[in-house]
Amino acid sequence: MKKALLQTVFGQVKRGGIAVRYWDGEETRYGDAPPQAKIIFLKEPSILTGLEDPTLTFAEFYMDGIIDYEGSLDEIIRLVEWNWSKRQQTDELGKKVWNSALRAVNSVADKLTDKKNIQQHYDLGNDFFSLWLDKTMSYSCAYFKQATDSLFNAQLQKIDLALKKLRLKPGERLLDIGSGWGWLILRAAQQYGVKALGITLSQEQYDKTRERIAEAGLTGQVDVKLISYMDINEAEYQFDKIVSIGMFEHVGQKNLPVYMKKVHDLLVQGGTSLLHSITNVIEHEPNTWMRKYIFPGGYVPTLREIVNLLPDYDFHLLQAESLRLHYAMTLEHWYRNFSRYKEEVEQKFGRRFVRMWSLYLQGCAASFRVSGLDIHQLVFTKGLNNTLPLTWQDVYSEE
Repeated sequence: MKKALLQTVFGQVKRGGIAVRYWDGEETRYGDAPPQAKIIFLKEPSILTGLEDPTLTFAEFYMDGIIDYEGSLDEIIRLVEWNWSKRQQTDELGKKVWNSALRAVNSVADKLTDKKNIQQHYDLGNDFFSLWLDKTMSYSCAYFKQATDSLFNAQLQKIDLALKKLRLKPGERLLDIGSGWGWLILRAAQQYGVKALGITLSQEQYDKTRERIAEAGLTGQVDVKLISYMDINEAEYQFDKIVSIGMFEHVGQKNLPVYMKKVHDLLVQGGTSLLHSITNVIEHEPNTWMRKYIFPGGYVPTLREIVNLLPDYDFHLLQAESLRLHYAMTLEHWYRNFSRYKEEVEQKFGRRFVRMWSLYLQGCAASFRVSGLDIHQLVFTKGLNNTLPLTWQDVYSEE
């Protein structure tokens, strides 16, 4: 009966093609095209739950070593997008039949294995991230001028691109919302002579940034605070430029306007802000597996959601640039680095954790290539600013 239920799930593949090899050796092809990938059941699942959400179920199967795959992960992600992500919900009668069948299967399962060993919220720490990030510790999309760029150079190029787009001037006040390990605010002060403030909610990032500020001799010019962007007092702080890279996806859908209101209140009239965020094509709930294991509370906004908010706060869009393939390349670099330390990570966190992060890094790279998941840099001003250059030639010039 388990196989029959799984066959029902794979039978929903109407577009594209995939092969499935079950635990008993039977191999079946599904879809309307030759298979570009194969799902392999290494063993029979002890229970079946949540098959109405195939993404979550099969990702957990992979984490638990129940399944593996051969071929292109891009094709698997594409099949999910085509056949499950946008499909209609089962009608009420179908749900009743489905749930009845699941109860019949799961009732015979060992009671001790009925509950999943769910990964709880964890603090990974700098020691983990330093294994596979570059030395800037940038945990966001890099910018590749050519495919052969190193990850470190590409991350510096991303930071430099953002700073160029802000068109910083000596003496200006810069705020970095979600400043990470502080590389951007340090570089902004060193190269442009601005007075920079970074904010973060991570104690480890805060401590490391303070250390870097002192080492660079920039105490008094660069500062970092361990606070939320919502807690910055606009009566005390005003900024000429505001940047945020890789943070907006974590505020949650209901707080998208809260973020915009705070930027409006902190930015001087005519000031410029750059927002660097992952974007979706269509508004929908976050991927269940990502929300459960990787980014609880996160929400990836659509480009139109962001742009639609701008007029409400007197923001005027100057430029929007997609970095979609740059993020796929960034994730590929991260996964290659991560792969070198799998044994070390497994000793500390366990094999299930390693498979989870492997799937996360590879799956996200595939999603940026084939699913429509995107990332944009948006530059906008508070009010109209008629003093800016007429073109972006200065930003993209190699000089």
